[in-house]
Amino acid sequence: MIKNINTSNIKYDQNGLVPVIVQEANTGLVLMLAYMNEEALTKTIQTEVAHYYSRSRQLIWMKGETSGNIQQVKALHVDCDQDTLLLKIVQDGVACHTNHLSCFFEAWLEERQPQGNLGIIRELEAVILNRNRHPIEGSYTSHLLEKGLDKILKKVGEEATEVVIAAKSQDQSELVYETADLIYHMLTLLVKQGIPWSAVETELDKRRQMTANPLE
Repeated sequence: MIKNINTSNIKYDQNGLVPVIVQEANTGLVLMLAYMNEEALTKTIQTEVAHYYSRSRQLIWMKGETSGNIQQVKALHVDCDQDTLLLKIVQDGVACHTNHLSCFFEAWLEERQPQGNLGIIRELEAVILNRNRHPIEGSYTSHLLEKGLDKILKKVGEEATEVVIAAKSQDQSELVYETADLIYHMLTLLVKQGIPWSAVETELDKRRQMTANPLE
């Protein structure tokens, strides 16, 4: 996908590094800022998995090498001055070492707004994935995943019923609340089954392309 590209014009700084802006391919969310040297860039292109250069440790590292939060590369762009890269990836788990999906979770100048393009779904999926890999005592998500598939399926069934009841009662606020519960439990089910949310997006996109009405 990105193997046959010419990187010879990239302008590295005096330390042989180029900054890399990392963006979630499905949502457009900016996840982190990192650096690459020529070798890290080559590894990234060859493997289609993000590799960076650690300025503190002075070595090349693969994102997710120890945490499991791998970044699958979908696209690579260079800016007009050839001195900054934009890496579009699909994030497995979270990008930040603080267990936030993005390293830019602290807003200074504006309030946090709901993310477009189903970004909140990807963020929630990342949290559930993280709880699956690193269970936390007292976490409902960790408890649910530990109890297994039957427990999760029971909750999905219960929440689906609650959605129906809320809709029948014409209670819009309750319907929104119960729908959020159902979506959360469905995401937990997908994580338990090893199915990424991107697979659902792909299926929906496939249906949209097949017909003008995706529900026909």
